[in-house]
Amino acid sequence: MKPGRRTWLPLSLLVMLLALAGCGETVPVVPDKPARPKVPVTQTAREQVGVPYRSGGDNPRTGFDCSGLVQWCYGVHGYSLPRRTEDQLRVGRPVEREDLQPGDLLFFNVTRKRWGLHVGVYTGRGLFIHSPTPGAKVREESLYERYWMRTYIGARRILPDQR
Repeated sequence: MKPGRRTWLPLSLLVMLLALAGCGETVPVVPDKPARPKVPVTQTAREQVGVPYRSGGDNPRTGFDCSGLVQWCYGVHGYSLPRRTEDQLRVGRPVEREDLQPGDLLFFNVTRKRWGLHVGVYTGRGLFIHSPTPGAKVREESLYERYWMRTYIGARRILPDQR
């Protein structure tokens, strides 16, 4: 190789090297198609307010469950997130509550058991959008309501700049 010439590692190799280097809790999420131009993830989520809850639902025509809503909103912007809430809890990087930015994923343990996880999209000013429960619709609520404060377990940041 000639001096001064750069070589580029394939992205998959780079991700594997980072994982082996001990990235720990952070799982990178790379967009697999062009993002929706100049529209924040929070606006995409807000446009779903009023869509009915549907167990296993993952689109606005038939309805959403919590993780389906998150996966679909990020998918519109070109990001492939896992389908299950438990798996979504492992992507991106952890964020402290005082450092939340719009677009961060908020996680709650609503039954205090592993399979009782719930996820929503933080929209700013202490609010988040989620698909709560059968019989309800996608809605925006305050993170500071007693129930959500009590069941909150953490947040993850998917996008580098979500403002």
